[in-house]
Amino acid sequence: MLKHTAVSTAFKFGISIAKMTPNDEVRAFLRRLYPVSTGHELVRLGCAGDGGYLVPDDIEGIVACFSPGVDDRATFEEALVARGIRCHLADASVERSPLADARCTFLKKNVGVVNNDDCITLNRWIAEMEPGDDDLLLQMDIEGNEWPVLLNLSDDNLARFRIIVLELHDMERLMDKHAFRIIHAVIERLLEKFYLVHNHPNNYGGLVKAKEIEIPRALEVTLLRRDRATPNGFVTQFPHPLDHTNAADRPDIVLPAAWRA
Repeated sequence: MLKHTAVSTAFKFGISIAKMTPNDEVRAFLRRLYPVSTGHELVRLGCAGDGGYLVPDDIEGIVACFSPGVDDRATFEEALVARGIRCHLADASVERSPLADARCTFLKKNVGVVNNDDCITLNRWIAEMEPGDDDLLLQMDIEGNEWPVLLNLSDDNLARFRIIVLELHDMERLMDKHAFRIIHAVIERLLEKFYLVHNHPNNYGGLVKAKEIEIPRALEVTLLRRDRATPNGFVTQFPHPLDHTNAADRPDIVLPAAWRA
């Protein structure tokens, strides 16, 4: 009874009370996000700040990139187009694509888990724009909606992505037992088919400390499909020499030690 009263009272003040994830479960999960070295060097595509990403130098043969989440510039996609890779962009919050190139398309919809006038699933988008079985690249920054979108993606379409670049948001919710289940499910699904090859905190979000565990609120991660990689140990240098801060006026965040134990 006291528990329900406390939860109800907290809601009245706009505060949510949740069960904490046990520390040992969080620590075990963080170690799953320790990047590995492979037979491919990392290269930077796009600008030096926000909007540029590190990917394995295994791009040749990828026919197209899907980029849900659009900014006023698209330097990552520009670099791909320069390599002959088609780019498909989608975002309901902007009026037009920042790219004026015949090899690029723009859809004024958000990517989600239903298909309607405002939203499209990644499965349908792929079927409409890139049917077949050619290798693709996914670069996704959709402010926390990545979790349901990635769970909704079919196995066949997931396997078509050779490289996946993600902005992972709300990572502090790992300490919330219910959110942990969803985040854990998404990452485990990805790691079944991919190696995580890069992990760099986005310094816009800062750090949250829960007991003795430091958690960056947002991460930039890159994954490479397992059939394209030969792992040869864990990454030892943090940050990577090609990493740059997202917010130039704030200090960089080095991946905390608990993530590399």
